[in-house]
Amino acid sequence: MTQHSRDTPQFYLTAPSPCPYLAGKEERKVFTHLVGDRAPGLNDLLTHGGFRRSQSIAYRPACEACRACVSVRVAAEDFRPTRSMRRVAERNVDIVGDMRPAAPTSEQYSIFRAYLDERHRDGGMADMTVLDYAMMVEDSHVETRVVEYRRRDPDSGFRGRGAGPMLAVALTDVLNDGLSMVYSFFEPSEEERSLGTFMILDHIARAKRMGLQYVYLGYWVRGSRKMDYKSRFLPQDRLMSQGWLRIDE
Repeated sequence: MTQHSRDTPQFYLTAPSPCPYLAGKEERKVFTHLVGDRAPGLNDLLTHGGFRRSQSIAYRPACEACRACVSVRVAAEDFRPTRSMRRVAERNVDIVGDMRPAAPTSEQYSIFRAYLDERHRDGGMADMTVLDYAMMVEDSHVETRVVEYRRRDPDSGFRGRGAGPMLAVALTDVLNDGLSMVYSFFEPSEEERSLGTFMILDHIARAKRMGLQYVYLGYWVRGSRKMDYKSRFLPQDRLMSQGWLRIDE
């Protein structure tokens, strides 16, 4: 019988299930566990290879007849916002993002629940309870942070901390070369602010301040309206069969 070192990751393959992005397709995933002291380094390595993290699991698509899911990362230093992105930044100048240790709160869950009910009521996360949410935030063996976005206190000056109501949250991993946006959500009643775009813009600026090269956005799926927005953040690298390929336009 072959003996495996406890430090050697074991990979598993899921059974086929309906694809959440492309109608009529099925998906399979290959995954491994991220636990113990090896988890941070393994998470870095696997993210560079196109994996994503969900709690203590790292996974990537392993579909037999489809390669539509493409890992993308924004080149933070070279990024240039479009005119519409600059308008989004201006529209949200009254919001402050605060990066803090990954700890769930009832305020976060209230927004998370409203976001799911409004935008993903038929999705795989629709039935998540407050305990499920707490596990999503806390079940991490890597360097994970929560970025909370609040309205700025009007009396605190331009650089004052946000003291108003929470509007959006991003669960983010800090990697050796970038920030990986694991999951983000926002108050659906504030849809006109384009908070999803704003959080990505903030993470790009945050990565630059932290001296990190990239912001990892997960999978871009051509033809999926849910994922098409990711292609707008340029320049970006896309993970192809020959490795990371720079896309400038």
